Amino acid sequence: MPEPIDAMSFEDALSELERIVRGLEGGQMKLEDAISAYERGAALRRHCDAKLGEAEMRVRAIVQNDDGTTGTEPLADTGESGR
Repeated sequence: MPEPIDAMSFEDALSELERIVRGLEGGQMKLEDAISAYERGAALRRHCDAKLGEAEMRVRAIVQNDDGTTGTEPLADTGESGR
């Protein structure tokens, strides 16, 4: 049974997504297998997008303090929604 997507790191999800794409591009899968692979690939893509969004928010929160050190500050609502 495949690993639950929610438990996957970005790197693991991306690696599996790349394997799925190669398999679909190869054109050798049975129709039902291809549909299942496509569905999992779509879920993996959403997971990767979410992980990238989280990372982007963390990077945006990093600030340089007056003394030259870096720290973080709470994120303000930027009004941006979704991707």
